[in-house]
Amino acid sequence: MIKTPVAALLMAASLALGALMSPTPALAQIELTVMIAPPPLPVYEQPPIPGPGFLWVPGYWGYGPYGYFWVPGTWLEPPQVGLLWTPGYWGWSEGFYVWSPGFWAPQVGYYGGVNYGFGYPGHGYWGGEWRDNRFWYNREVNNVTNVNITNVYNKTVVNETTVNRVSYVGGPGGLTAQPTAEEQRVAHEHRVPATSVQVQHRESAATRPELVASVNHGKPQIAATTRPGAFDSHAVSASRAGGPVTVHAQDLPKPQAPPPASKPVASQAPDYQRQEAELQARHQQEREQLSQMQQRDHAYMSQQNANAQAQARAQAQAQARAQAQAQAQAQMEHQHYQQTQFLQQRQAAEMQAAHAPAPHAAPPQHAEPPPHGEPPRPK
Repeated sequence: MIKTPVAALLMAASLALGALMSPTPALAQIELTVMIAPPPLPVYEQPPIPGPGFLWVPGYWGYGPYGYFWVPGTWLEPPQVGLLWTPGYWGWSEGFYVWSPGFWAPQVGYYGGVNYGFGYPGHGYWGGEWRDNRFWYNREVNNVTNVNITNVYNKTVVNETTVNRVSYVGGPGGLTAQPTAEEQRVAHEHRVPATSVQVQHRESAATRPELVASVNHGKPQIAATTRPGAFDSHAVSASRAGGPVTVHAQDLPKPQAPPPASKPVASQAPDYQRQEAELQARHQQEREQLSQMQQRDHAYMSQQNANAQAQARAQAQAQARAQAQAQAQAQMEHQHYQQTQFLQQRQAAEMQAAHAPAPHAAPPQHAEPPPHGEPPRPK
């Protein structure tokens, strides 16, 4: 019952994702496009730096077959001295959310104005800088108190404490940042893509169900790690979600048509308005149908959970009865052992008494007459 609609929906989503991930010449720097906005950034603390030379790479929302998943922030070593990390970001483009991947370069480029925190307030990087082939850390935004690092300084970041957790630029509810001239210049210079360690870190995160947004509702259990891929040790969980996460069709806002590229002429206005109204009505109907299907899936899953719980209770009761039966069996066997041991000891004593030699006869004695005429008894 639940398998058919869910499987069809996942298949359709996978096919759509595969089509959207096809390379497009005009979007050479784009990895994929999605129709649903990414969740807000969760709130979490930065784990302590594992040692000198490590740079912080903030966490972000990736996208996979089951929707958005959280790629934990982590400390890692840059591919070479002098490079800084520019985080990837989601941006709105013609009805889709487009992912632009991050890169390494001598300067930090444009990352959509997204406030990733820990030195990435939306523009530039304030977490540290290279000086004579050594990286100096800003202790105001980096957790470098656990190791002996002397190349540190303190500099306040103004936009670091903002409460805005929006994770994309442009579109409904998105950020309004624009690239600066310096960031545009960096975009045209040589850049180093994410290292193999970063790619493996992201791929490993994609395989963990607890990092999927629809499962953790924007509050991942593993928000940051001390080292790439260290999900089972020295991991930091998010303290709270940055905002609501769109999981079901009923959570979507009502469909709105984008503004027309050019204003229709007066003779076409009624037809345009009618077509727009019909399109919005059809979109709303589709969302209601999907919402009803999801509600049926929830009802079915709730029934399955109730059946599983009832079965678990029955199994627990059967297990308790089996344990009681085993205990009674053990007590009976112990009693049988005691009975057998007692019988064996008694029979052995009787057998020993039967084979024992007869005692010598005692000399006769004179008996006294018993009182009251009773027969005489030996002394």
